[in-house]
Amino acid sequence: MCCFTRPVESVSATKIFAREAGAEKQFLVYSMNYRVGEELAMVLPLPVPVGSKENAVQFIDLHDYGEFFVDLQAGFPEPPSTKGPLSRSRRARVDEPLAVVQVGSFEASFVPQVKDFARLDARFRMPDGVWDKLPAYQKSGFAVFKLRKDAGSVHPMAFVFPRADRSKLFFPTVHIHDGKVHDTAHFDHSLYCQVGSQYGRTSGWDETPELASAFVKVAKTKGIIDAGAHCYRKIIKGNQKNQDTWL
Repeated sequence: MCCFTRPVESVSATKIFAREAGAEKQFLVYSMNYRVGEELAMVLPLPVPVGSKENAVQFIDLHDYGEFFVDLQAGFPEPPSTKGPLSRSRRARVDEPLAVVQVGSFEASFVPQVKDFARLDARFRMPDGVWDKLPAYQKSGFAVFKLRKDAGSVHPMAFVFPRADRSKLFFPTVHIHDGKVHDTAHFDHSLYCQVGSQYGRTSGWDETPELASAFVKVAKTKGIIDAGAHCYRKIIKGNQKNQDTWL
């Protein structure tokens, strides 16, 4: 799912879309339902190259295409089966504040490194010590989105980021919902993607029988969806190892 800067009451129906954006970048679109008791921020760790600049991530406003994932789902005529196996700090010196931009109905920012969280308003920061328990993310960048407590759901959050590993697609599925890092977590995810020919046919993923242009309003995706390609989907539900997903 994602990481939250304050405890959340519930998170469900997480949907993530990924597609490469040229050899060096990746598109990512994220949506979920949530219930919280206060305003907070959602943090998505990103495997960006070390030394990425503060403007390395470009946020994409999809506020006028709230049905992005509804249309993606429509490309799969059969519902997913409900049977069978499931698919599987130190305090930094405070410099200039990081940019916070308005993207549709929420504010967003890119944090180049863990130490740069100190340059954000306190409402955007994870609890102290969280990233010390996840050493693999010490070289990550982070997309941060402020969420309103009265929203319950958000229009799809979309952006393009530079990727450190050009051979894989990345899905941010690690969970931190209560300020603690747990070995396992409850998943309620639908992962979607479009992949290049170098990946071949994706084993274990459902494939749309038609091209994306048949069920997605491609012009409204602002370049995220390839009209002439099929889409793939993988459903992950239940308790799983708490980690990100790669393809």
